Amino acid sequence: MVGTGTASQTVRLFAIFLREIRIEHTLFALPFAYVGAILAARGIPSLAALGWITLAVVGARTAAMAANRFLDREIDARNPRTARRAVASGALAPSAMLWAAAAGIAVLFWAASNLNPLCVELMPIAIVLLLVYPLCKRFTWAGHFVLGAVDGLAPLGAYVAIAGKITLPAVLLFAAVTIWVAGFDIIYALMDLGVGRQQGIRSLPVRFGERSGRSLPILLHLGMLLLLAGAGMLAGAGRTYYLGVVSVAGLILYEEYLFRTGANLFIINERVFISNMLFSVLFLLTTVGGFV
Repeated sequence: MVGTGTASQTVRLFAIFLREIRIEHTLFALPFAYVGAILAARGIPSLAALGWITLAVVGARTAAMAANRFLDREIDARNPRTARRAVASGALAPSAMLWAAAAGIAVLFWAASNLNPLCVELMPIAIVLLLVYPLCKRFTWAGHFVLGAVDGLAPLGAYVAIAGKITLPAVLLFAAVTIWVAGFDIIYALMDLGVGRQQGIRSLPVRFGERSGRSLPILLHLGMLLLLAGAGMLAGAGRTYYLGVVSVAGLILYEEYLFRTGANLFIINERVFISNMLFSVLFLLTTVGGFV
């Protein structure tokens, strides 16, 4: 009976941990990681390569989210919206996130060492960004772009894993994902605008006002459209690829519509999250069609 109780407690804590690091958000990073691999191979890479890329993304994202939850535990505890997070509320020990971050980095290193020597050489840059980005909100409003760069490492790393080098299409894809993620993270920050001002948390809406938090994401996503188009042209993508690029315009129009309707910011954020997740999957599919 004791063993059963211990096992049940372990399963419960693991479920809390997975919920805390938002494992489902991996859907943002993985499709674009596969896009990077496909652009590098100009086709579908081997299943083995895709498997190691998947493992690298999961490891990197686990490390990043665990570091975020550990470093932000006191900030989260002071924010009514985030006070119930597991580490902030005491449901999980902070040390659990330290162990998770270490494990995520170990998995990332293991995957990188099975992909390409250049991936291993670039790992220190990735690790610094993974572990430092949660601190940015304490001293700069540009933290949205640091977070974007963290996610942008997924397609860049996958491209390097297949091509063994960094080329202009890879850089354009990295830049596209960077400003894409920064755009909807700025929208996310709007939910905490009041709390951010009270606690001195740095964000673009806190620094430049709510209007900038509503307009800049649209401009950033327009920039993403142009960067993705450029990456496709340089990589020799077929016509189907550009259906995904055109879908960015639909995403922009939808986000603009959400802001114009004057809906609750929490509702806007939820719908932006879902639409961007669906977009990433759609873009992966059109990229496959553009190279197969």
